[in-house]
Amino acid sequence: MEIIKLINYIIAVTFFICYSYQFFYVIVPFIWKSKPHKKPKLHKYAVLIAARNEEAVIAQLIESIKNQTYRSELIKIFVVADNCTDNTATKARLAGAMVWERFNKQKIGKGYALDFLLEKIRQKYPHNKFDGYFVFDADNLLDENYIAEMNKTFSDGNRIITSYRNSKNYDRNWISAGFSLWFLRESQYLNKSRYLLGTSCAVSGTGFLFHNDIIKKTKGWKFFLLTEDIEFTIHNVIDGEKIAYCETAILYDEQPVKFSQSWAQRMRWAKGYVQVFKKYGAKLAKSVLTKRSFSCFDMAMNIMPAIVLSVLSGIINLGGAIYSLLLGGNIVYLLESVSESILNIYLVLFLLGLITTITEWNRIYCSTAKKLLYTLTFPLFMFTYIPISIIALFIKVEWKQIHHIESKTLEDVRSVAKQFTA
Repeated sequence: MEIIKLINYIIAVTFFICYSYQFFYVIVPFIWKSKPHKKPKLHKYAVLIAARNEEAVIAQLIESIKNQTYRSELIKIFVVADNCTDNTATKARLAGAMVWERFNKQKIGKGYALDFLLEKIRQKYPHNKFDGYFVFDADNLLDENYIAEMNKTFSDGNRIITSYRNSKNYDRNWISAGFSLWFLRESQYLNKSRYLLGTSCAVSGTGFLFHNDIIKKTKGWKFFLLTEDIEFTIHNVIDGEKIAYCETAILYDEQPVKFSQSWAQRMRWAKGYVQVFKKYGAKLAKSVLTKRSFSCFDMAMNIMPAIVLSVLSGIINLGGAIYSLLLGGNIVYLLESVSESILNIYLVLFLLGLITTITEWNRIYCSTAKKLLYTLTFPLFMFTYIPISIIALFIKVEWKQIHHIESKTLEDVRSVAKQFTA
């Protein structure tokens, strides 16, 4: 059992070496300050929404887009109702969007839907009518100033921009809170720090903007892996693009509340990371070595080592436990080693969650008791990634819809905020 303890120690040291720079990221927002914006210019934007059976939430998103402080004649909303069997298309049209319906049972996933939508827009507007394209999920809601704030960052010359990702349902349970706290931490202590340091941020699923030139280079949306957002990010970072971050553009997102939903979603993410690494891993390594690209190093660390180290640790400790039970090894010694590793990881995750909770306190819409409780459960939520990562390596994973039921307006979300800040 001594050898397993040594291996656990080596894994912990390797993990620290790979991710120690992210502890520095936590300090950056307290030291570095954002540069003032240039005088913003008015740009014409297309909004892209890929929706599958989202009749419960699509109208609220479109309403929040139509209520933007940015000039409405410069915003055009496009929806692809992708393999829908409900009234998503009708609801979107009635809300004011231009809608196309897509039916394809072979090419399933958001990437294919976005490519279909962009091709329809290109056919209808062949002369590059739009300067940039926003991408949202149907369950999102936008702060009224979202597009105006993103336009400021776009006017600074940034060609891809991601935004601040808040939650519609942080207070539902420890699962929705786990997702929400992770995205808040990603916004403020990964992307904000990257942006302040002048390196590239990462797009995360929804709430981002890209320049027309970006999609012209690829002749459409050609990112079809299970995590099309990460693939889009990695492709552009390797291509020399720097993704910017706009903290003042606030998006509200619905998170899963059932463990089965969270398991399916994160299984797709874990498998998607593996797919992205297989496709781009060599190019990332080459860019790190030949271009000395820290952005490529950062992206490589985000898509692979944590999964590998988690899987390796899980397999080794499981093997040690089986050996001890079957052949009479010292399982108590093994349990002490594993418990020590788990405690150390728990404390690190708890600290990251606590810092995020404190700094984003007024943007987390739930009671004080729940904020504190979900800080304690955040590490437990993250631990559930370990079996997910292991299983994702060995099974086939396909895209599955996450059903959204939080039919809330922006005022509904804010009423919850007022309830706990009054």
